[in-house]
Amino acid sequence: MNMDRLTKTLIKHEGLRLEPYRCTEGKLTIGVGHNLDDNPISERAAMLILEDDIVNCLVDLRNNISGFVYFPEVVQETLVNLCFNMGINRLLGFKKTLGHLREGNYPAAADELLDSRYARQVGRRANELADTLRGVDND
Repeated sequence: MNMDRLTKTLIKHEGLRLEPYRCTEGKLTIGVGHNLDDNPISERAAMLILEDDIVNCLVDLRNNISGFVYFPEVVQETLVNLCFNMGINRLLGFKKTLGHLREGNYPAAADELLDSRYARQVGRRANELADTLRGVDND
């Protein structure tokens, strides 16, 4: 079977929609006619989307937080987690947390993170991220 030809034909007939929509039968659909109501995405598709989202967060963080690439790896991962969860614009509002990170004062950054509406909303997730920051070796 010629997968390239088949793919092109299906895209021609179904269209390519990157945002969810309702098809003519009222089914929630995305991509190239993928019916989410009757056929949820696969784990493989979810992992591809996650990888894309992580890359997008990394680009946002590199473009918006000076010195991001010089932070310890676990601090970078914590920032990716926060960016993934709240988006870059909201993350940039955490000025005290980010300031402490730039200074290398990770316990203070953790305290600031926990002193937020965000932390009250997400609970355990914020606690785990704060614990990660507190555990950063400053050497």
